[in-house]
Amino acid sequence: MTAAPDGPEDRLRRFATIWSRAVYPVTSTSLTRPELEEQLLPLARRLSGALLARAFDAEAAKEVGAALVDAHCTDPDALSHSLDCVDAYLVLYCGEDGPQEDLRTRCSRLQHAMAAGFAQALRERTLAEQEAIAQAALQAQGVVAQALHASEARFRAVFEGAAIGIGIADLDGNVLQVNGAMMRMFGGGEQAVRGRNVREWTHAEDAPQVWRLYEELVRGEREHYHVEKAFYRPDGTVLWTNLTVSLLRDADGRPQYQLALMEDTTERRLLNLRLRYEATHDALTGLPNRTLFFERLEKVLAAGENQRFGLCYLDLDGFKTINDSLGHAAGDRLLVEVADRLQSCATAPGEMVARLGGDEFVALTTGPDTPREVDDLAARIMNALVAPVRIDGRELTVRGSIGIVEGPAGERSPAEVLRSADITMYRAKSAGGNRFELADPEADARAITRHGLTTALPAALERGEFFIEYQPLVHLDDGSVRGAEALVRWLHPQHGVLGPDRFIPLAEHTGLIVPLGRWVLEQSVCQARAWRERSGDTRPLRINVNLSPCQLTHPGLVQDTVDILERAGVEPRALCLEVTESALIGADDDLLKPLRRLAEMGVDIALDDFGTGYSNLANLRRLPVSVLKLDRSFTQSMQQFPADPVDLKIVEGIVSLAHSLNLAVTVEGVETGAQAEQLRILGCDTAQGWYYARPGPPERLHELALVDATG
Repeated sequence: MTAAPDGPEDRLRRFATIWSRAVYPVTSTSLTRPELEEQLLPLARRLSGALLARAFDAEAAKEVGAALVDAHCTDPDALSHSLDCVDAYLVLYCGEDGPQEDLRTRCSRLQHAMAAGFAQALRERTLAEQEAIAQAALQAQGVVAQALHASEARFRAVFEGAAIGIGIADLDGNVLQVNGAMMRMFGGGEQAVRGRNVREWTHAEDAPQVWRLYEELVRGEREHYHVEKAFYRPDGTVLWTNLTVSLLRDADGRPQYQLALMEDTTERRLLNLRLRYEATHDALTGLPNRTLFFERLEKVLAAGENQRFGLCYLDLDGFKTINDSLGHAAGDRLLVEVADRLQSCATAPGEMVARLGGDEFVALTTGPDTPREVDDLAARIMNALVAPVRIDGRELTVRGSIGIVEGPAGERSPAEVLRSADITMYRAKSAGGNRFELADPEADARAITRHGLTTALPAALERGEFFIEYQPLVHLDDGSVRGAEALVRWLHPQHGVLGPDRFIPLAEHTGLIVPLGRWVLEQSVCQARAWRERSGDTRPLRINVNLSPCQLTHPGLVQDTVDILERAGVEPRALCLEVTESALIGADDDLLKPLRRLAEMGVDIALDDFGTGYSNLANLRRLPVSVLKLDRSFTQSMQQFPADPVDLKIVEGIVSLAHSLNLAVTVEGVETGAQAEQLRILGCDTAQGWYYARPGPPERLHELALVDATG
């Protein structure tokens, strides 16, 4: 028979056993090891609960760290052994069947919190000891000044038994006496400390105020001071301490001795440095992360007018494709290789490379000649990316787009610099990628404006900031007004009236073009009904409405159009939907199906901007269109007489082809009478342009139609 698998409590007990064995040799306690194990068991249970909890709880791990101090596990090695034990065995014995990568990440965070709780509890305990010793020292001042007579035994007990270092020196700085804790801190015998002069203990990292405070104390100008100070040990290593120095006076109040209380913070400092490093460096590549980069950039930008900076913002081209096709592990290896190459590009003083996240990196350079240096840095980065990266037997080509920002410090904030670099990088990417571009304030302003318009679009539709202008469609044979094209405008609160070229691409990018297009269609159809009711004409004015590619693929296009026409009481033949030629190039049957359904209902479909999409003319037979709108580029030469013979032949051929396919021809951009007459002779059916009227309110079209009817 096989033994039953261990339950959670058995695995928890095993983890506590391993933990007790790891820390018992470095624990100052009268407990036996099994007794210590029983004391650690509830702490192990708390760590296990924090590891498996739905939400991460750092306080539980901090309390475990503090409990180690309460259990007299105060030796730095006790913390180190505990963290090693948690790192190696907590997920193994207490992780159950959870996702290992997430459990390892949470285990690492628990270690950090546990170390923080340990350090805080040890500090509080040490401060309490310092306070007790300081009180004892103050009470013993008279004893020292009067030859340590009546209470010397009590002071000696405190002096020798304290866990922190204590030293006494005269006012000239000569060390007279030290306790055992201080000797152990310095790692030598009493002769390594006693007999030396305090002024010998200078260190390269001493804060400027350390020795100023010392001189004030020995002159009797202050009673005590507290600083963080480093000392060199006899073996050359560094001892970091929290140092409190107090002045001891004689019975008459004259300064006589100085008393130093010293807490060893070396291990804590190393732990804090480790945690600081992990908080400011990217775990995958080892490069500085966004936090550290912003700290550096803030210092550079605050350096003053004489300082200049240059920044390269890099984004890899096509990195998502690598992740999607080869997996994230391959993507991570690629990022590590790119990080190594970037690091080799920024080795000069004042240069720094960081990873901001994902496949975005940034390189920073400072100095008096940054316009040249940042260009050189960008060129080095581009050259470093040329060589392919080999991953799992494949050679991957690495390409990147870089946005460069250069200028004097003090003019922009870090956020503004990064925004400009980001905008410039995307400008390089939109230009084809694998290149770098220099920041352009005007381009930045346009991008910021585009972003502002994009974010304002939804609210603008709700607030009714859009309106429609109408440009008449005129029949070339008799000059009668046959209808109008609806052209949407945006009355922006800050920028005034904006044409469709300013916001339609943004609406298409965000998907707002669908509700906006539906609104334009509904308003235009209602306007067509109003014209019919005012004129009483049995031949309704036709309304032309533009459809974007996004609207063509929207499943509700046909039903929305039917509903709008029925609610308005307008016949389908009064509506013409304009679709650009480029949107229908290579269109399959699924895309053409809604247009065919609308055409079968009687709605006209116009192929807008015809001649700009380079489509195969033979494809016209399969498209459900009834009107060709000839692009203005074909007829611009006809504004003057005589017209270009080549353009005349082209237009004549297109008109002949269209009529042979039973398609009407509309011409855009007619601006002169000569142009209109020439187009009439060539057989074009209708036209629109400034020669007839500019886009305007619906009342103007009604007036033009009345003039046409009575003229």
